[in-house]
Amino acid sequence: MKKYLIILMFATTSAAMAQSGFGVKGGLNYADNGEITYNDVTNAGEDILEGGESKMGYHLGVYYEANILGFFLRPELVYTTTKSSYQFNQQEADYSVSKIDLPILVGTKIFGPVRIFAGPSLQYIVDNDFEGFELADVKDEFTIGAQLGAGIQLGKLGLDVRYERALKENEAEFMIRDGGDVGLKRVDTRPSQIIFGLSLSL
Repeated sequence: MKKYLIILMFATTSAAMAQSGFGVKGGLNYADNGEITYNDVTNAGEDILEGGESKMGYHLGVYYEANILGFFLRPELVYTTTKSSYQFNQQEADYSVSKIDLPILVGTKIFGPVRIFAGPSLQYIVDNDFEGFELADVKDEFTIGAQLGAGIQLGKLGLDVRYERALKENEAEFMIRDGGDVGLKRVDTRPSQIIFGLSLSL
């Protein structure tokens, strides 16, 4: 009995390895970088700039996919940039974030080449920039979000679309002077995103 179990484990592992492999991926990101809350020190007031207009960012990376018992496990390592524009003092300013993402996705085929997947996405913020302002460091360089998506796999070529949402807010602070001190707080440097991806298995 023990011998048969070992043979079964070996066969299952061999089959999984035969359907596993590395690949490369890239695509476009449209992010909503949330709202900006700011405190007017001189007037002791508080106001909010609503979520900025989404602009196009991009992502490039690699992945490994293992297929086991009708499901696939797909960890990815991706460099991502996001950008949003805000209107402030009748001027437009772009807010940009560069980060390293590590999605860990689990999915399955539902019919034909169509697949669905979901999972957590870890991130490390490499840099963030608000045009015309000096930003302090973000509160948490490491954060976590969640991804949910669907796609099609045509041989070695894959196409997918995903929605990503932060599981907690993150902050970066900056100051301006405009007839007095005004302190502004950037809320949620972890954006919501719509992600369009193209992948190629190697």
